Amino acid sequence: MNHKTIPIKPINENNFASDKMEEECGVFAVYSKEQVPAIAYMAYCGLFALQHRGQESAGISIGNFGHLETVKGMGLVNEVFNPDQLATKIGNAIIGHVRYSTTGSSVLANAQPLFAQSVLGAIALAHNGNLVNAHSLRRELELDGAIFQTSSDTEVILNLLAKRGWMGLEQAIHDTCNTIRGAYALVMLIGNKLIAVRDPLGIRPLCYGKMRDSDTYVFASESCALDIVGAELVRDVEPGEMIVIDGNGLHSSRYTKETRRASCSFEYIYFSRPDSHLDGLDVYNIRQEAGKALYTQSPVDADVVIGVPDSGVVAAIGYSEVSGIPYAMGLVRSKYMGRSFILPNQSMREQAVKLKLNPLKQVIKDKRVILVDDSLVRGTTAKKLVRLLRDAGAKEVHFRLASPMVRSECFFGVDISSKEELIASKMSCDEICQEINADSLDFLSLDNQRRILGSDQFCDGCFTASYPIAHIERE
Repeated sequence: MNHKTIPIKPINENNFASDKMEEECGVFAVYSKEQVPAIAYMAYCGLFALQHRGQESAGISIGNFGHLETVKGMGLVNEVFNPDQLATKIGNAIIGHVRYSTTGSSVLANAQPLFAQSVLGAIALAHNGNLVNAHSLRRELELDGAIFQTSSDTEVILNLLAKRGWMGLEQAIHDTCNTIRGAYALVMLIGNKLIAVRDPLGIRPLCYGKMRDSDTYVFASESCALDIVGAELVRDVEPGEMIVIDGNGLHSSRYTKETRRASCSFEYIYFSRPDSHLDGLDVYNIRQEAGKALYTQSPVDADVVIGVPDSGVVAAIGYSEVSGIPYAMGLVRSKYMGRSFILPNQSMREQAVKLKLNPLKQVIKDKRVILVDDSLVRGTTAKKLVRLLRDAGAKEVHFRLASPMVRSECFFGVDISSKEELIASKMSCDEICQEINADSLDFLSLDNQRRILGSDQFCDGCFTASYPIAHIERE
């Protein structure tokens, strides 16, 4: 079966580390029984809506009744793809991916979708998540003669599928998914079939919808990507579910009975867009309720509430509503400085917060300020933000975080690899408050977070060091 890959020249950048928890990636897919002339542009729009989930690379694999063509490159969606050129590419199926690397380095070889030929036919695969047994599986495959072209754990999945091809498509996928362990949301094209799979705990999100005027199905990491292409949300893919779509329609099966829900709680705190719905929950509402809880936990007299753009704004609005303290836009974010902004030397990197955020002095001067953000990870940005507000004339700065203290690393697709990176693993709340020079500091309690989410059926290992999967391989 023919396949063509069109690489885009990598962008050479010197990125500075973010002080946020970052997601690994986002996936998007479309399937129709008929050719869709604008299918590549649909994927472009869907990936653009998921850009916040990964800014290092982007790629698509277009299926035209079994013939696959892949276009991928390093950079943002609008840097990798030319919409005019995409308009010339037609097909009936497509998968897409935006990547933030947590497993495997940030190089073009690791950009997805990945492609392989097998007895099942041509396979194009895109993966959101992280496997916790990837190293041992890779060693086994290499000893069995497998050759790897990337350092990504996604290629482990691809090799397992190819090795099990003799079982037939669905059984090969079932067996592979019962071999890998960890967090994964997969979309793949195999021949003229689109397959979507979610891990048995539903750690990473995945949903699907239908176009209003046709039998065209759309899959995405978040519902906001369905909205942008005009698809109506049908439901979330269930933990442990595999969905296959081909010319005969949609078929769902379970590859394991060992399922329970342990969705990533940070999806609601920071990763997902506020206009998304995940597993039946409204992300905007969750963040607003977190802001309200922050006030009831630890009320303080103040003159103004401001949110750190963009992820702290909704919680700040909630804090303002329940406290009666006016909300105002106290920090203006640059629209043109992305997370991959190039800073040539260390002294300029230290000015990164000022380049990204500028205080409105007329809002802050001589005011007691409540500053609300989504989370505090390394603490470097928090310290700079407090200094910014004090330099702008704030009389007091009270810092509030709409999540519990991040004390432990994540093994499921988030870029915190060591507890040593986390300020809350080394300091108490009072010590952090002193370190960042705030007048007071408070984090959302774990009990309040679970109450707001509606249950404890969420992965909160980064807060508790208690993980839903045991026997995690550590490098």
